[in-house]
Amino acid sequence: MRMNERVLTSARSDRCPGVSYSDMLAADTRPVPDCLFEETGQELGTAAIDTARYASEEFARAEREHLWPNVWQFAAREEDLPAPGDTVVYEIADKNYLLVRQEDGSIKAFHNVCLHRGRMLRDHGGPAVNLRCPFHGFTWNNDGSLKQVPCPWDFTHLEARDMALPEVRVERWQGFVMVTENRNLPGLRDWIGPGVEHYDRWRLDECHTAAWIGRVMPANWKATAEAFMEAFHAVVTHPQILGFTADANSRYDLYGDHMNRAITPNGALSPHVRGKGPDYVLASLSKFLGGDNKRRFAGNDEQQLDLAASDDPLVARKILAQANRDAFHAADGYDYEHFSDSEVLDNFTYNIFPNFAPWGGMVPNIVYRWRPWRDVDHCLMEVRILMRTPKGSNAPKAPDMFMIGDDAPFTSALHLIGEGLAGVFDQDLANLGAVQKGMKASANGRIELGLYQESRIRHFHATLDKYLSGALPA
Repeated sequence: MRMNERVLTSARSDRCPGVSYSDMLAADTRPVPDCLFEETGQELGTAAIDTARYASEEFARAEREHLWPNVWQFAAREEDLPAPGDTVVYEIADKNYLLVRQEDGSIKAFHNVCLHRGRMLRDHGGPAVNLRCPFHGFTWNNDGSLKQVPCPWDFTHLEARDMALPEVRVERWQGFVMVTENRNLPGLRDWIGPGVEHYDRWRLDECHTAAWIGRVMPANWKATAEAFMEAFHAVVTHPQILGFTADANSRYDLYGDHMNRAITPNGALSPHVRGKGPDYVLASLSKFLGGDNKRRFAGNDEQQLDLAASDDPLVARKILAQANRDAFHAADGYDYEHFSDSEVLDNFTYNIFPNFAPWGGMVPNIVYRWRPWRDVDHCLMEVRILMRTPKGSNAPKAPDMFMIGDDAPFTSALHLIGEGLAGVFDQDLANLGAVQKGMKASANGRIELGLYQESRIRHFHATLDKYLSGALPA
C-alpha cells in the first residue's frame, strides 16, 4: 500500500458521484491518522420525525425532566475563569449553576441558589471574594461552605443542618469545563465513548477563546442545532462557498450514543460546480474571506506556475493546506508540518450530545452551543472561535460573550468572526424562523430525512429517545 491507502470498513456506496473524501485522504501530502479513514455508521431506519418534538411544550417539559439533569454539559472554558475566585453562571432550561475557581486551581460547581429564600446567588459571572446573596446577605465561601448568616439569633435552628451549597459534578476536558447533576453517570470520556480519543491529537486544551458571540434564534434548539449537522443545505442556502467547499463529498460518521461527526472537505470544488479549475477555488476562497488573499494561498511564483500547469484536481487543496501550516506556525509558534492536509484545512464538525459541537482538527476551531431559551420557539445559539495560544504564553482571559440583538444580523459581529462566516450564519438565520413556523403549521406533522446526509439528525433523535424513555443513562 502507498502512504495513505487504507482498507475501508463500513464504507457506503450511496454517495455523491465524484472524488470522495477518502480519495482526497489518499492524495494527502502527509500521513493521515486512522481516525479520519475509518467510517462508521448505524442502521437507524427511515421513520419520519414528528414535528411536535420541536413545537410542543409537553416535549420540552420531558427534556427538562429526563434530559438536561442526566447528561454531561459544556458549561464554560478554562479561560472563562482563570484566577481563584473567578465565577461563571451557566443556565440551561430551568437549571442554573455557579462555577467557581478554587484556590488550588480546581473548579467547583454549585446550584446557583441561596438556601435562605431561593434567590440566585449571582446574576452573572466575574470575580468573587465570597458568594453573598444580594437579597438578605446570607454568605458562603467560594468552596461552598457557609460563611455568614445575618441576624444569627433568628436562625439558631439551622446550626445543626447542612447548609453547604449543593454541588454538581465537574470534569475538565480539552479546556472545556463540563458539569452534570447525575451522580451515577460514567466519567466524561467513558460517557462520550468512541471518538473522544480523536481530540487527544488536536489538543484544544492548548487553545483559548479568541471570539465569542451569541444570538437568540427564532427556532427550537434542536432545529437550530440540526442546521449544523449536515452540509446538504449548502447548495441552496450557501452558494458562495461552493467554489471551495466540497459539500456533497462530506463524510458522516456515527459513534455510540453521544458523538457523531461530519467532515466537509475544503480547498476543492463542490460536485455541484462544473467546468472550473484550481484557480477558481483560490479566487472563491479569497472572495469569501474578504480582500485579496490569493498571494497568501498561492505562495511563491513557482507554486503559481504549478497551479496553472497542474492536472492534479486537488492541487489547490494542497497549496491551501501548506499556506495554513505556515500561517498557523507564524501565529503561534507550533509545528504543523506533520499534520495532514485534511487536519489543517477541512471542517471537522463533531457533535457531543446533546447541544455541544467542538470542531476537531487544527485552529481555528469553531465551538457551537445551543440552549433552550424563553419558550419552545427560541434558543440561544453561541459561537466561539478557538485559537492556539502562542507557544510559551499563558492563555488570555476569554472575552465576554458579544450578544447580538434579536433584530440584528450576525454581520453585527463581523468584527469578531469575519464577514464570510457572519454571512453564512445570516443565511441560516433566514431559514430557521421559517422552519419553526412551518413545523407548527405542518399538515402531516412529519419531517422526512435523507438516509445518509442527514443521518446525524436521526442519530441525535435516537439518543434523545433513549433519555426520554429512561433507557439512558445506564
